[in-house]
Amino acid sequence: MKEQDYAHRADDIFVLPEAVTKIKQLIDDQSASIDDIANVINFDPGIMSQVLKISNSALYRFPQAINTVTKAIQLIGTQSVYDLVLAYGVANAFKTIDSNVIDLDKFWRQSICCGLLARNFAEHLGLKEPEKLFVCGLLHNLGELVLVKLNPNMAKRCANNDAKNRPLSVQQQNLGFTYAQVSAALLGLWGIPTDISQIILHTHKETEHSAELEHQLMQLSYLLAMNNIDSEYYAKYQDINLEYYQDIGLNQVAMDNALDESNLQLMGAMALFSPTAFNLF
Repeated sequence: MKEQDYAHRADDIFVLPEAVTKIKQLIDDQSASIDDIANVINFDPGIMSQVLKISNSALYRFPQAINTVTKAIQLIGTQSVYDLVLAYGVANAFKTIDSNVIDLDKFWRQSICCGLLARNFAEHLGLKEPEKLFVCGLLHNLGELVLVKLNPNMAKRCANNDAKNRPLSVQQQNLGFTYAQVSAALLGLWGIPTDISQIILHTHKETEHSAELEHQLMQLSYLLAMNNIDSEYYAKYQDINLEYYQDIGLNQVAMDNALDESNLQLMGAMALFSPTAFNLF
């Protein structure tokens, strides 16, 4: 099967919370208010709880407690709240994945680490929507969960990366495409904004540097996160051309700081975004 075939089959199995679609429609509606968006979130107790947890977490460090969704939207911004709802909704859709096929804890640690790094780099460079990069990092490898559900034997084969075999080469050798391609195709079917799916589509093209800054940040975050989580196999900066990223304003000091900050935030973020930690209603 091709990546589109897996995405179409997954589209029939995994379902996004209705609130994700409704909030996107309201954002696109010029006449919609913050209260309209807050009402949609408040109608779903799981999403409401998650928005408040994230707003009061170390990811934002607001000096005062945020007790309402409306206040969270005012402080974080409508688009950023949508990105966080999307992250929760997609992760929640995959909450029943079989943990016997792959190491799910490691999967989410790598995905969340990638998202934290991408968010950190976006903030460092002054990009307007750092949460979008976090979501891209969190969701870039959803294709692996699709394979776990639809073709567990192939997922096991693709999980056999080691010091000599990077995940990208293992995926291409066994599948003929990458998990990021499956992820982007599925998000496209779900109607997720194309800027997110296009950033994800370029994530695993680590040997083909894009001219787009957000694509570059995702490629870098993916490699750093993989090297960080699989440190028994890979060196910190393996396969990363540090001089290339200096051209976009990131030097080794900035990367070291981003890694340190992401590792400090990782366990807290796992409690917020890993499906195994969700307090489901």
